[in-house]
Amino acid sequence: MIDRATLEQRVSAQFPTVRIGDEAGDLCFTVERELLPAVAGWLRDEPDLSFTFLNQLCGVDYLGREPRFEVVVHLTSFQNKMRVTLHIEVPEADPTIPTLALLFPTANFQERETYDMFGIIFTGHPGLERILMPEDWLGHPQRKDHPLGYEEVAFTHNEDWIYANKPFAKE
Repeated sequence: MIDRATLEQRVSAQFPTVRIGDEAGDLCFTVERELLPAVAGWLRDEPDLSFTFLNQLCGVDYLGREPRFEVVVHLTSFQNKMRVTLHIEVPEADPTIPTLALLFPTANFQERETYDMFGIIFTGHPGLERILMPEDWLGHPQRKDHPLGYEEVAFTHNEDWIYANKPFAKE
């Protein structure tokens, strides 16, 4: 079984440009997007590391920061009872990142959801298309600059006005 300090040393030796940190007790690696498949594949394929399960992949929008987007990947090694977090910064001008769906089957739908909600394109993905929103939907609803939909909530003091002005479906 490998310990945290050894993993940090091995990652630093194998990938010198990866930044290492801590996030809520989990080991955290900030990886350049071009290196993502190599780092994730190495973490998975090294026999004594065995990070074989991708539990989560999601997007984050840091509006006002450059790079604006980030993809966060959580990998688990059941063999070592350890979890690592990969952070991949993605610029707004070129929101592309290599796919992990070919290495981890669980990434398939999570990458599609991240694409649908944030507009981050996973190059090499076997079927990157919308998964939650209709095909003709314009924009990406989890982006912080996406317009918010608003519907006033009906309470007893305003329900007459709400129901009088609310468009209902007609038969």
